[in-house]
Amino acid sequence: MITLAEAKVGMVDPIEQSVVDEFRRSSRLLDLLPFDDAVSPATGGSTLTYGYTILLTPSTASGRAINKEYTNNEAKRDLKTVNLKIFGGSFKIDRVIAGTSGSINEVNFQLNQKIIGAKNLFHYLVINGDSTVQDSAGDKLEFDGLRNLLGDSASTVVTSAVDISTSAYVDSNYQAFLDEVDAWLATLDQKPDALLMNGKMLTKLKGIARRAGYYSRTEDAFGRGVDNYDNIELINLEKYYNGSATVDCVPIDQDGKTDIYAVVFGQDAFHGVSVNGGKIIETHLPDFSTAGAVKEGDVEFVAAVALKNTLKAGRLKGVKVQAADSPTV
Repeated sequence: MITLAEAKVGMVDPIEQSVVDEFRRSSRLLDLLPFDDAVSPATGGSTLTYGYTILLTPSTASGRAINKEYTNNEAKRDLKTVNLKIFGGSFKIDRVIAGTSGSINEVNFQLNQKIIGAKNLFHYLVINGDSTVQDSAGDKLEFDGLRNLLGDSASTVVTSAVDISTSAYVDSNYQAFLDEVDAWLATLDQKPDALLMNGKMLTKLKGIARRAGYYSRTEDAFGRGVDNYDNIELINLEKYYNGSATVDCVPIDQDGKTDIYAVVFGQDAFHGVSVNGGKIIETHLPDFSTAGAVKEGDVEFVAAVALKNTLKAGRLKGVKVQAADSPTV
């Protein structure tokens, strides 16, 4: 297992190191998420397939009387696979623009925008990814996100019954909501490392945690504040621009309801998957030293996610955070 911070150590190129740091700065999830860098094109083929087993039902223990046998009970598991996906983007810059961009370096600007775009797409897929979806050419470009990995029947998937859509409802219902959250978190087999949500839900949960005295604030590796509920990190997955509209990575439906996802990070829990050698992110900058007026650069991210135990992730569904058909802010 390797994190982006650890992957950066093995990089010689300072540009690649800075790009990795930009991914980490722009995404607390990517900063924390460990990657199993076990997939090799040499052995896995062009599909870049990662195979793993998922624990469906744990084994149980019991007592027995003298001269009597135990009742048989076996742990149940299932074989799963996930195909790594390639995402990122390229850009073209005229050498005249690059040479006259002044205080706003055009190459850096375009590079940073591609990093933000790739990060937002990853956030979106972590929640909503569906490996069965095909594009117009028939290619499958998504991996399964938590919504599909957990499904609706997992014991850690719970539907909310508390309305916190207004300040008045927050004041009157925050204790009931915290009871609901704690009961949901208790369905996991250990305390989660992070709760994933959108900005609206984060604002609501921070206010509720403050009212109850469960809110705290720590710092990340870059000295920035991190919100916590009962020492569990609260991560805003922000928004994703799909080419025509900006949407929440954790959506809010027409009824004003949204979800919270809880995750435990680890090799036996929720983690990322990447190619071996720590080459999770690659960057190619425009080369203006060669002939040609317009040069191309790109940022590429090869990854997927895996959930090896459904008791180490959960979903609190249908939290009422705003009035029906209200615009998302």
